[in-house]
Amino acid sequence: MPAGWPYKGRFPLSAFALLAAAALASAPPADAQLAAAPPVAASPSTRSAAATPDPLPPLAGEIPPPSGEIVVSGAQKAPPEDPLAKANQTSYEVLQKADDLVVGPVASGYQKAVPRPLRMALRNFIRNLREPVAAAAFLLELKPGKMFETVGRFGINSTIGLGGTIDVARSKPFNLPYRQNGLANVLGYYGVGPGPYLFLPLVGPTTVRDLVGLFADRLAVPLAVGSPFNQAWYALPMGVIDALDYRNEADEDFKRLRNAADPYSTYRRVYLQSRIDQIEALHGRGPLAKGQTRYGPFARPIGAATAPVSAAEKRVIEQDDKAADAAAMPEQAPAAPAAQPAPAVEAPPAPPAPVFISEPVVQPLP
Repeated sequence: MPAGWPYKGRFPLSAFALLAAAALASAPPADAQLAAAPPVAASPSTRSAAATPDPLPPLAGEIPPPSGEIVVSGAQKAPPEDPLAKANQTSYEVLQKADDLVVGPVASGYQKAVPRPLRMALRNFIRNLREPVAAAAFLLELKPGKMFETVGRFGINSTIGLGGTIDVARSKPFNLPYRQNGLANVLGYYGVGPGPYLFLPLVGPTTVRDLVGLFADRLAVPLAVGSPFNQAWYALPMGVIDALDYRNEADEDFKRLRNAADPYSTYRRVYLQSRIDQIEALHGRGPLAKGQTRYGPFARPIGAATAPVSAAEKRVIEQDDKAADAAAMPEQAPAAPAAQPAPAVEAPPAPPAPVFISEPVVQPLP
């Protein structure tokens, strides 16, 4: 996401390019899934390695589909949470092609060309710059403990961590984990609804509430600090690096979603459900209440080493995997019951062999 945004006409080019890079990075890749189809299609057992599928409950305001009915219509009505579904899906498909042609190859090249320690240093540096915004959000949510922890992380990593390039605060003896927060979460925490779902060419998946929060978060540091954060020469490369890093981090998630029966609607439901889980976690409820290690549309619970996806994503993916497998499997006539072998008939006992008895014959003498 961009580290700056055009205001007072100072750097429109930088903001446009940064948002474009972030949008393309967060948009699912264009292979066989959300990021790019895997070279070898995963088997149902691989894609649904978790437990028995837990059907995803309807989102707030969503009308559940009728069960046991066959509905025939000329056009499908857009769901209540996605009134601009047609335009959003077009934008989604365009970004998949852009990801195939540009973003995916560039992100892969960045990962191969730049050593991992340097990539991690850049990621930590960008995250560290967002700590003040997260601390302010925790303050607005009346969570002083997390606010002081976030301020402490910022101070420790900015000094001992060499300007934020090393995440010293997360290790012993500090044990201060990174927590993402922002204005969109504050609004959701106090009951502001997400509004219509949007898939924007320069942003990717979002809602009206999240879009307002994103703009406010990204404007905060450039407005409060000024140079160099409001300069194109700084904001543009930082935004591109952040977008490429996220694109590589979420590559497997994108692939998994692109293999769903309906990638667009699955991505929408995963995003909206993940945002619900993140807001619920602020109240101490839901599957992310104990924290998360992933951010954006694919949040993952901490400590779920054996669970490759979040609770929201797992519910959606397993449901769509099941539908896709059922659609791909040709109908087969029920197998005829195996013929039971005829009971063996015992052969009649063989007649006893004749017994010859030799008896002497005495002829009388004449």
